[in-house]
Amino acid sequence: MWILLGSFLALMVLGLPVALSMAVASLLYILISGTAPDVVLAQRMIAGVESFPLLAVPFFILAGNLMNIAGVTGRIYSFAVALVGWMKGGLGQVNIIGSVIFSGMSGTAIADAAGLGTIEIKAMKDHGYKTEFAVGVTAASATLGPIIPPSLPFVIYGMMANVSIGALFLGGLIPGVVMTLMMMATVAYFARKNNWGADTPFSWAKLGSASIEVALVLAFPLAVWLMIQAGLTPNVAIGIALAVLLALDWYFDFSAVMALMAPVILIGGMTMGLFTPTEAAVAAVIWSLFLGLVRYRSMTFKSLAKATFDTIETTASVLFIVTAASIFAWLLTVSQAAQILSDAILGFTQNKWVFLLLANLLILFVGCFIDTIAAITILVPILLPIVLKLGIDPIHFGLIITLNLMIGLLHPPLGMVLFVLARVANLSVERTTMAILPWLVPLMAALIAITYIPELTLWLPRQMGLGR
Repeated sequence: MWILLGSFLALMVLGLPVALSMAVASLLYILISGTAPDVVLAQRMIAGVESFPLLAVPFFILAGNLMNIAGVTGRIYSFAVALVGWMKGGLGQVNIIGSVIFSGMSGTAIADAAGLGTIEIKAMKDHGYKTEFAVGVTAASATLGPIIPPSLPFVIYGMMANVSIGALFLGGLIPGVVMTLMMMATVAYFARKNNWGADTPFSWAKLGSASIEVALVLAFPLAVWLMIQAGLTPNVAIGIALAVLLALDWYFDFSAVMALMAPVILIGGMTMGLFTPTEAAVAAVIWSLFLGLVRYRSMTFKSLAKATFDTIETTASVLFIVTAASIFAWLLTVSQAAQILSDAILGFTQNKWVFLLLANLLILFVGCFIDTIAAITILVPILLPIVLKLGIDPIHFGLIITLNLMIGLLHPPLGMVLFVLARVANLSVERTTMAILPWLVPLMAALIAITYIPELTLWLPRQMGLGR
């Protein structure tokens, strides 16, 4: 155990990438302990990525990249301005609403920060907001990416914990709303404190148009349900409703109604059993291509090729982490390290609420140093047996671990969102860190609520028959 963990930590301190540190530490353990032939390293690493749910990873990454190049981010921003830009501190509210919508497409915090963040920070600076405030609200809202479905961390966690990815997706909806409201309240507080006004004049026409778009999106599942009740098959009902919506969108040229449909199609399709979460990732790509090539006609084959190569690069990075973490996690189990750590935690407390407090502190700490995907693959084998012994629902714990790791992305020394926004806003890492600090208050409040009110996570999956 000490060879495995000690060499991993030593390599991390020396500055090796996390994935490489795990792979080398695993090889050293196998060579020194002699518990297994070295060929096991390759076998277990390959086995770690031979998983059907992992097919969702490249497709969700590709969908996010395609949405960025299809001009969807600009349309989402314009829609959010029309909806909430007239409020005090309007562009701060726009930042949050834009992230909520984009979260239903990208599934990652970094894509949100790099995609919408570039537009939002520039617009806020042009309207006289301090760069630090613009960076802080953008960082906080980016954490919504993996909480509101779809979500890459949920896919990895679902595979590791052997729980329904669809249930995890549904479980993230209400916590995502709670986080959104807390962030909007924080913007309202800063607006009142600094006596900020609205950033765009109030317009009944713009607000009405945005409200009509929201109403059309919400009416879509209702119309499908009514047609199914009338005797039509789900495929026919969806086809008719989608054709009507497309006709209305083409005629009235709405700002973002088709972009708003992405999460509705994904969640609705999984809920109705039309496709699995993995197939939903393919549906997201198809929808992105339709928007970019057909509806908005803003995507060229050159930009499509660039998005594809960017996806290959990101996917290779993610899956290398998964392969290295899978052998590392397996050795943690084989060497009894996971069992020893589990027994130590259970020896300290048998109270599930105290355990959740300790787990939050541990995951927050780990999230500051290790990539999200690697952290999930390392921590789940250690913590999940305790979670099950204490009667904690693994879906609930999936939300807890993901939100903790999203908060970790905002911290030095390895917080990726921190570094992305520092580059986008042309700020030093130190100033970016200080800008993010006030936004930890609503994020920590949301974490406490999600941790100690399990029904926020579990109510919706249970209503849909996916929870325990």
